[in-house]
Amino acid sequence: VQLQASGGGSVQPGGSLRLSCAASGDTYSAFNMGWFRQAPGKEREFVASISWRGTDPSYRDSVKGRFTISKDIAKDTASLQMNSLKSEDTAVYYCVAARGPYGTNRYTSGYYDYWGQGTQVTVSS
Repeated sequence: VQLQASGGGSVQPGGSLRLSCAASGDTYSAFNMGWFRQAPGKEREFVASISWRGTDPSYRDSVKGRFTISKDIAKDTASLQMNSLKSEDTAVYYCVAARGPYGTNRYTSGYYDYWGQGTQVTVSS
């Protein structure tokens, strides 16, 4: 299984970006999907996740109300709409996918079976 992320870039504070992630290589499984991020000198952290049905989204507190995760079930593609971006959102964003039950472990990196290559998001004036 491969995850291909796209949509990163540079934006001014208050701006918006949309990240997309497509899963390929396994047409028989539906994946729970999500995003993690890692800023320079910091640990990787959970950002958002969504079930394979496209339901039950979860977010870290600092992005609630600004970020929205969605999933195209037919295409097994996840998107992360990021609005009102702040400088502290600057990081490399990683798309992730998992086959396991969508429970409380959704917030932990170890739950996810597959990771994308990462896409840079820079928020700066």
